[in-house]
Amino acid sequence: MRLGLYAGTFDPITRGHEDLIRRSLEFVDHLVVAVAINPDKNPLFGPEERTRFIREIFAGEPRIEVRSFTGLLVDLARELRATMFIRGLRAVSDFEYEFQMALMNRHLAPEIETVFLVPSLETSYISSSLVRQVARFRGTVDDLVHPVVAGALLQKFRA
Repeated sequence: MRLGLYAGTFDPITRGHEDLIRRSLEFVDHLVVAVAINPDKNPLFGPEERTRFIREIFAGEPRIEVRSFTGLLVDLARELRATMFIRGLRAVSDFEYEFQMALMNRHLAPEIETVFLVPSLETSYISSSLVRQVARFRGTVDDLVHPVVAGALLQKFRA
């Protein structure tokens, strides 16, 4: 079985993330979406909320599993017996960081491939940080995120 691992903070998950997740299913049998818990970041949503959003969005897709994790991604990949990491590249600015991470992951776990996907044209400009900023200033995010996430953003910034 080809098991893919798509990790990120997903704070919040966007339509761009959703696009990559759906397209990943074209070349993996099972995809684990791994919500990273990074002690160096102060996310808007907790790991339980982020995990719940993704589970709700993909509730009808049995090939998608969602879990949170801390530590090295290669350790989780080995535990799950993943065969590839899925990574998204929105812009040239993403490339340097993603390339460096891919090389480090290859150094730590040469048996696991990294596959880069470019976003659809419709989602290439969307990032979680931009979505948070638009929502913070009461802009509409309905076309940038799933309704469950849009509602949660509205709740967070309503005060």
